[in-house]
Amino acid sequence: MGKSKKYAANSYGKSKKQSNDTGHVRAKKHLGQHFLKDEDIARQIAETLSFNGYKNVIEIGPGTGVLTKYLLLQEIDLIAMDLDEESVEYLNNSFPLEHHKMMQRKEAFTVILADFLKFDLATLFGNAPFAITGNFPYNISTQIVFKMLQWRHQIPEFSGMFQKEVAQRICEKEGNKTYGILSVLVQAFYNAEYLFTVPPTVFNPPPKVQSGVLRLVRKQDYQLSCDEELFFKIVKSAFNQRRKTLRNSLKIWNLSPVLKEDAIFDRRPEQMAVADFIELTKKIANDTV
Repeated sequence: MGKSKKYAANSYGKSKKQSNDTGHVRAKKHLGQHFLKDEDIARQIAETLSFNGYKNVIEIGPGTGVLTKYLLLQEIDLIAMDLDEESVEYLNNSFPLEHHKMMQRKEAFTVILADFLKFDLATLFGNAPFAITGNFPYNISTQIVFKMLQWRHQIPEFSGMFQKEVAQRICEKEGNKTYGILSVLVQAFYNAEYLFTVPPTVFNPPPKVQSGVLRLVRKQDYQLSCDEELFFKIVKSAFNQRRKTLRNSLKIWNLSPVLKEDAIFDRRPEQMAVADFIELTKKIANDTV
């Protein structure tokens, strides 16, 4: 990996560099749009990716291109994907002409009108690796992470802006109340780092919540030493009844009396590290009633 960027603070104050130009694109509430207008924050998000070992990047929800232009400073093939026709039209008609010619880019830059959650990513890069970044619409940000996990074999890096609480939950460690399904599933395959907090004032329109930027870097050995499909099911079942011990929350697995006496079943899911869930998966897979 390339050198990790250092962030001096855990929060980001008011920036002197804010762009009010939205290209006459209106933020739409039903799409969860809040356009980032802070140039420095956009630059920092672009710098969360190392661009080592891959050339393809998907930016989700480019809006008016404040992050896009910093991504285009890198020698990458960039696909900006948005569900907003106004944003796509603005980027297609204005953005490439201004920035492509100025930088004399040889790499590809494509803007696609599409729903990321429904889009077949195999049609974009085949089997080649790619990264994902963006100022994600908060109403679908969790679903974006789940889809990223489905494509983890091709995604070495993932970064972007979330609602602060969601970003913190993804990066949380065991022993905390916010530790949950997303925490375990993401950290099973990626090293998760919460980078900095972003105030509402740097968006147009400002959201009612604070935002947070995170970075996920896939582990060098990201193949689990257990049945991965079973691992996903057990983690979800355990946290669906997170206040109960595993002995009670996993009753649906029809475990043998001998296995149910194992001390691991006295614990609650929030007390279980990723390694503990892997061990639990092995025990259940080998169990015979």
